[in-house]
Amino acid sequence: MVNIGNDWDALLADEFKKDYYLQLRQFLISEYKTQTIYPPMNDIFNALKATPYAGVKAVILGQDPYHGAGQAHGMCFSVKKGTPPPPSLQNIFKEIHDELGLPIPPHGELTAWAQNGVLLLNTVLTVREGQANSHRGKGWELLTDRVIELLDKRETPIVFLLWGGNARAKHKLITDPKHLVLECAHPSPLSAYNGFFGCGHFIKANEFLKNNGIEPIDWRIT
Repeated sequence: MVNIGNDWDALLADEFKKDYYLQLRQFLISEYKTQTIYPPMNDIFNALKATPYAGVKAVILGQDPYHGAGQAHGMCFSVKKGTPPPPSLQNIFKEIHDELGLPIPPHGELTAWAQNGVLLLNTVLTVREGQANSHRGKGWELLTDRVIELLDKRETPIVFLLWGGNARAKHKLITDPKHLVLECAHPSPLSAYNGFFGCGHFIKANEFLKNNGIEPIDWRIT
């Protein structure tokens, strides 16, 4: 039914058999037939496909996918090459530039981060065109909470970057003190100046990883 293609398949196999997920699946079949839904069906699980459980170094939690044409491709904050980076992503790039001196990337596709161990997970994985949060409360939250709980059980330490109220509400799922949880305001232009700019999260994440004998994340996008 769902084939992610790595260790997530075994970890989530029971979840995909539960009633809530089967109901969510029927809902999505109807939605994709009758509405314009993002991301494309084959891209829904791209975050998990690109970053296996055993390879996760950091988690960035988003809310739900971009709801404009050609933007969402299954990784939070990321847009495909050729699509202008949305304002929140522009602010993320600005903060990385200010912290690390890295150049502002020429595009907004974050696949390189995902392949480097950054799980780019939205809490809801689908959305109707032009209708933010339209698939909230349909079951995705139960699945993505389970993903966070499984990561919390990992023996190797992980950095969780929780930006904004929706992401910070997930802090309660992260109970093992060996992990690092970094919280601040959302990078949206509406809130970035309330604590996202100057948060130092990208430096702090790499310092934590190095201190735990883990290769730091290359935050460059080329």
